[in-house]
Amino acid sequence: MKFASVFRVAAISTALAVAGCTSDALESAAVQKSPRADYAVQSKLSALASSRGMAKTAPIMMRIFKEENTLEVWKQRADGRYALITQYPMCRWSGKLGPKFTEGDRQAPEGFYNVSSAQMNPNSKFYLAFNMGYPNAFDRANGRSGAHLMVHGACSSAGCYSLTDGQMQEVYALARDAFSGGQTSFQVQAFPFRMTAANMARYKSDPNIEFWTMLKEGYDRFEITRTPPKVDVCGKKYVFNKGVNADGTTGNACAAQSTPAVADSAYQSYQASFASAYTEAAKKSDLPAPRASIQGTKEAAVVADWSKKRARGERVPMQPPSMRSDGTVVASSQMGRIDSEVGRKMAAKEAKEAEEKRLAEEKKAAEERAKQEAEQKKIELAAKKEAIRQAEAEAKAAKAEEAKLAKAAKDGKKAAKPEAAKPEPAKAEVAEAAPPPAEKSNGAVAAVKSGAKKLMKLFGG
Repeated sequence: MKFASVFRVAAISTALAVAGCTSDALESAAVQKSPRADYAVQSKLSALASSRGMAKTAPIMMRIFKEENTLEVWKQRADGRYALITQYPMCRWSGKLGPKFTEGDRQAPEGFYNVSSAQMNPNSKFYLAFNMGYPNAFDRANGRSGAHLMVHGACSSAGCYSLTDGQMQEVYALARDAFSGGQTSFQVQAFPFRMTAANMARYKSDPNIEFWTMLKEGYDRFEITRTPPKVDVCGKKYVFNKGVNADGTTGNACAAQSTPAVADSAYQSYQASFASAYTEAAKKSDLPAPRASIQGTKEAAVVADWSKKRARGERVPMQPPSMRSDGTVVASSQMGRIDSEVGRKMAAKEAKEAEEKRLAEEKKAAEERAKQEAEQKKIELAAKKEAIRQAEAEAKAAKAEEAKLAKAAKDGKKAAKPEAAKPEPAKAEVAEAAPPPAEKSNGAVAAVKSGAKKLMKLFGG
């Protein structure tokens, strides 16, 4: 049977298994393969593959890096080693750095996955797609759940990795050609970032660092050998290149390392160089700040609860909640659309609560304004009383001064009578010695009038 026929039968028979991030199952088993799945790889890329000793139908593998937003396609050369044939900037990926924990946490998975021809979907609602195979053996061993995690087109994601339609068409074609050449499945390695010494130093305090350190062994073994590592699970951990007997048959994945001495020596040398580079990187203070990562199962549960409510039609914030490193949950105040009876009831309840809150706030604001106005009146009244007191004090002082001046004037007249033996003083001297009482009296009267005017102003006179 030709590959195209096998491919079509596999795609139809596993319609539900190849569903996309939300709902991407084939509508009917009778649906024929979309013509877009027959796209031919660009001649430029084909020429590049040929120049690097890669047959058109040679096996492939892929690597994904979240932080770098990159999907790489590697193809096997004639010598058995793989070389990078092309890479694409991903249009979008879902969630944060870190693995997927549970159904609905909207996390794009990290780890090592195998994709067979049965996992390819030529009729995806997201243009073209392939199912990554989550959960794999490691995910299941660790109690992680979820399904239909894809790499697809359409540039949208709710738990998947998304490319543009044009990029996905080429990726799909490269996989199709490899299956035509006899490859039964290709490996997809999904990482949070390129696992360099600098990046591992940046994320040394991240809650996911133990998981990432485990992934790094598989990353390193590919970097050294340029061949996809054999991936197994022992207990709840990934193990690489283990369980291979001397004759090449598969044995116990939990057995001792069985890689050739040369390969093991190369791995140890690689780790020594990495350790030195890591020590130097950890000393630097100018490393870029790490990106946000999922805070383990707690944050996954919070997001999954949001997803369940949203799926039921409840009115929830447009964006899923997030959790800070201190455990604080942060949620957007912008609510999503109402798309069910439950959602409409929730919206009505929220509207009523919002109106009651608004009225309560207005009442509180009015009471506060009344309180401030009362305080202001008290201050103004106290100021008026103080002004009256001062005016009265000034008037009293003015009267006292007037009486004093009048007495001084009277006493001055008595002292001014001439004595027989004393000569009459000059007019100028008399003027200097005792100013006319009338002038002083006029000044006191003016002070009294001034005080009276102040009182009149205070009381609107």
